[in-house]
Amino acid sequence: MQGSSVEHDRPAVRRGVDGGVPTVAILIPVATRAKILTPQAERHLAGFAHIRTPTGEGVSEEDLPGLLDGAVACLTGWGTPPLGKAVLDDQATLRLVAHTAGSIRRLVPMEAVDRGLRVSHAAPIIADAVAEFVVCQSLLGLRSLHEIDRAMKAGGEWHDLRERYLGRLLGAQTVGVIGAGYVGRTVIRLLTAFGATVLVYDPLLSDEAATALGTALRPLDQLFGESQVVTLHAPVLPETRGMVGAEQLSRLRDGALFINTARAALVDEAALLREVQGGRITAALDVFEHEPLPADSPFRGLPNVILSPHAAGHTVDTYHRQGAAMVDEISRLVRGEPLRYEISAAMLPSMA
Repeated sequence: MQGSSVEHDRPAVRRGVDGGVPTVAILIPVATRAKILTPQAERHLAGFAHIRTPTGEGVSEEDLPGLLDGAVACLTGWGTPPLGKAVLDDQATLRLVAHTAGSIRRLVPMEAVDRGLRVSHAAPIIADAVAEFVVCQSLLGLRSLHEIDRAMKAGGEWHDLRERYLGRLLGAQTVGVIGAGYVGRTVIRLLTAFGATVLVYDPLLSDEAATALGTALRPLDQLFGESQVVTLHAPVLPETRGMVGAEQLSRLRDGALFINTARAALVDEAALLREVQGGRITAALDVFEHEPLPADSPFRGLPNVILSPHAAGHTVDTYHRQGAAMVDEISRLVRGEPLRYEISAAMLPSMA
């Protein structure tokens, strides 16, 4: 039923931005909400706001007008329908969209932000999970622990395995990072702690900013040629689609590791498949052109490809931090304090 919702009136400890107790709409499906919003986060929200939630398990576009009616802010996340122009034009009280996930490109029209709707997102928090995953993939790819484990369980000879999988030291490698956004910068910080030499390709990054990050700028082709490990963290934009193709992959050194936890659309997947089938490089892939990855995908049968199911940004701790951070953003709005994770109109064109 359109606009169907449940409103939870709880005693408020603070007044809203207009002097009254604010209404906050939670536009997140029940299953996702259970992962993202801890009881502590929900208690925090209930302490300063009336909470309005859908009556059903999910949220449909037809539900949005009723859920948002009179709301000062809304919590969105995976499974929230797009907040289209027609819906937002009728919501005069809505001040903030607090998105518990990352990308807001399909969620909020850019013109709504231009007109003053404020948007925060949890991408900087998810970046921590992705960056740790990239370090894990780097270590796994360089030390072949997954292969050692399989060989040990298959009865491989002790000394032979130690010599066959001697491995490389992450801190001794040159690592190329493509994209210096939230994830790329966090990856750079973690890699620097290992002692690795870090190169970066990002057309929006200045030499001064690269130096401040402890890295050095390189053109894309040169980065591939100089790096033993390359990790991809660019957003999908018209100018970045297919940015990594056969030419760039051919420049990787023998034994190099290519990591993609960003988006499959950034890479010519057919060219990557040909390269790894040749056995010259190793790839750690978390994203694919077709997801879920088909059972008959040739990537599944390659020993030099480390696969994961688009899992880099997903941890229990990250989920909880995402929800808590966006509840805190709404609390900051109500108190008239600066937001910590706000997206400006100027940031949108270059974001995922």
